[in-house]
Amino acid sequence: MAKFLNTTGVSYHLEVLIKKTKDRLILVSPYLQFSDRVKEHLSNLNIQKHDIRIIYRENKLQVDENNWLEEQVGIRTSLCKNLHAKCYINESEAIITSMNLYEFSQQNNNEMGIHFTKEEDPELYEDTMAEVQRLLTISDEIRVTVKKVPSESNSNPETKSFERKPQYSNSNQIPMGYCIRTGMSIPFNIDKPLSYPAFQKWNEFGDPDYPEKFCHYSGEKSNGETSVSRPIKRQYWKEAKGIFNF
Repeated sequence: MAKFLNTTGVSYHLEVLIKKTKDRLILVSPYLQFSDRVKEHLSNLNIQKHDIRIIYRENKLQVDENNWLEEQVGIRTSLCKNLHAKCYINESEAIITSMNLYEFSQQNNNEMGIHFTKEEDPELYEDTMAEVQRLLTISDEIRVTVKKVPSESNSNPETKSFERKPQYSNSNQIPMGYCIRTGMSIPFNIDKPLSYPAFQKWNEFGDPDYPEKFCHYSGEKSNGETSVSRPIKRQYWKEAKGIFNF
């Protein structure tokens, strides 16, 4: 019988599902950022030459994720346009959930899902596997290649130091913030926390909860804590609100 899972349950059963795979594993998640434990389990399965497939939505992996996947020669990856489903399935059990295969989601978001097995819910399992197979069919298989880590420089927004104070343009005293995707300086506006080029790219899918890289207020790395719906890191929200009066 299918079992309801909360956030902790999803994370636990997902790790067990991956670890217990004997033949084939398919991971369906729009966004990817693997925890160290998930990487360890996937690497072990790959060494044992199991059939591992990952379907995701955007070919915009973090450099570490990109390079780790490139090293896992046996893991096959596919891009599926407009993917929103999250499902993790092997030859004997499956999880359908709201949680992306994204470390931040596992640690910070409120998620839920259901876990079921092929033995106890054969019809549900077969219907799920059939839909996952359909996603594989319509997806474009790609080969992940190594990305170079950019060299440090003063102009790199990821390596510069930040003062957690409001900045202003010299010409018209417009309060300045940072693009939550690129870290570049833009006018401060919690309703428009992306530069125009970044917004155009984001607008292809328009997911307000898609994890971004920087804090709109401080410019610091957010490690997925920020998004269009939450552009400021929690620790700076009260400070920013007091200064900008939003």
